[in-house]
Amino acid sequence: QVQLVESGGGLVQTGDSLRLSCAASGRPISGYAMGWFRQAPGKEREFVASISFSGESTHYADSAKGRFTISRDNAKESMYLQMNNLRPEDTAVYYCAARIEGHIVVTHILRWQDYDYWGQGTQVTVSS
Repeated sequence: QVQLVESGGGLVQTGDSLRLSCAASGRPISGYAMGWFRQAPGKEREFVASISFSGESTHYADSAKGRFTISRDNAKESMYLQMNNLRPEDTAVYYCAARIEGHIVVTHILRWQDYDYWGQGTQVTVSS
């Protein structure tokens, strides 16, 4: 079992930045592909970004391209999401997720069903 814990959310203004962290425990995540998702009230959980087990490959939703950066530090059992130029429409609960089968092209893991482990989420609120 892998436990994932997100942190770093908060209330910010339009144009501000936040860095989300996802700390893993239980088993090493070095072989797992990972991703970030978000869910706004009344909406389905949506893909934000994914990263390969090595960190060499990344993929972003169109809404995140150019503003968000996903990264990981396997030595620290952690993954990150740097979010810049935040907008009100980025307001959501952000979840980190891990996929046991890590040897997969990151553009193929865009659905929440593609992941095996989830964190509890961290709230990001962007005021206008």
